[in-house]
Amino acid sequence: MKYRHILIIVLLILVVDQSLKFWIKTNMFMQQEFIIFPNWFRIHFIENEGMAYGLKFGGDFGKIFLTLFRLVAVVFGFYYLNKLVKEKYHKGLLICGALILAGAAGNLIDSMFYGLIFNDSIGYEVAKFMPEGGGYGSFLHGRVVDMLYFPLYEGYLPSWVPFKGGDYFVFFRPVFNVADAAISVGVVTILLFQKRFFAAHQTPKQPTESNNTVTNDHIA
Repeated sequence: MKYRHILIIVLLILVVDQSLKFWIKTNMFMQQEFIIFPNWFRIHFIENEGMAYGLKFGGDFGKIFLTLFRLVAVVFGFYYLNKLVKEKYHKGLLICGALILAGAAGNLIDSMFYGLIFNDSIGYEVAKFMPEGGGYGSFLHGRVVDMLYFPLYEGYLPSWVPFKGGDYFVFFRPVFNVADAAISVGVVTILLFQKRFFAAHQTPKQPTESNNTVTNDHIA
């Protein structure tokens, strides 16, 4: 697998991720929802200022830190994947690395630029691209656009369920985007197939001194 194949995968995911986010931002108001498949898949527009799946991190300072961390991670990711390609690591590992890198870059674009190029989505107003009055935030203070929502189960739990019996429950609750999904697929796949991905590059075990002694005694 060549490095240009990594770049193509990253570019394709970025195009899909950013195209969907751009359409959502310029065609839907905050919290607007479209039901795609009843009871399990909806397009639900929200924004978050933190990490994947709406997690937050430390206010304004945390936002800047997180964005800069993403930037460093993406730059290092391109360098490191190039190194793995040259060392001929498993194709599956390289594809997973490309997924993770593309996801990080996709959310990084939101964090760096969306505050500059979009105005705020307030009430029932749809945001505009490059508004005359400027965007809703400054550089590095953009919010990440999320829209994929899979409430596979939504309703009241049976009374016999421990701790949560009778409570209203939604599974799966987080709203996420294509970039988040790419990161999750890449990470989970590496965890599941790590032995296969790294097998060819593991250092073979050296024979111990006791084994050599036994072998020599047997020959003698």
